[in-house]
Amino acid sequence: MSKVVCFQSMLSGLWAGVLLAIGGIAAPALFSVLERQQAGAGAGQIFHIESRLSLAFAILLFVLERRRVRDEVEQGASQSAMSANLLLVLGALFLTVLGGFALQPMIQAAKAGEPTALSFAALHGISASLYWLKALLVLVLAWRMTAR
Repeated sequence: MSKVVCFQSMLSGLWAGVLLAIGGIAAPALFSVLERQQAGAGAGQIFHIESRLSLAFAILLFVLERRRVRDEVEQGASQSAMSANLLLVLGALFLTVLGGFALQPMIQAAKAGEPTALSFAALHGISASLYWLKALLVLVLAWRMTAR
C-alpha cells in the first residue's frame, strides 16, 4: 500500500468518524441537556465548523485521489480519471456545499421568522437528510480505502 493510499485511508476514516460523532453523539447530546434554543444554537455552531472541516477533507482527498490515479495511469494502468473513490469525494463535497452553504442560510432566515420558500422544519429535514447521505458516502469511501 502506497503512502498516498495509506494517508487517504486515514483521512477518510477520520472524516467518517467526525461525521458520526457530530451527528450521532454531539448534536443529540446537546438537546438532551440544554434548553431547545440553546441546544439549537450550539448544534448550529458545531455543524458550521463541521462544514468547514468537511470542505478541507474533501478537497484534500480529491487532490490525493487525482494524484493516485494519475500515478497509476503513468505506470501503465488503463483506467478512467473518474474513479469511484473520486465520485464519492465529489458527492460528499457537493452535499457539504449544498447543506452547509446553501441550506444553512435559509434555515437561519426561517428561524429568524423571515419568509422562506420552505418551513424551518422542512429545511431542517432536508439538511439532516443531506448530512446523513454525506456520512454514508464518506463511510463507503473509508470502507473502499481500507479494503485495499
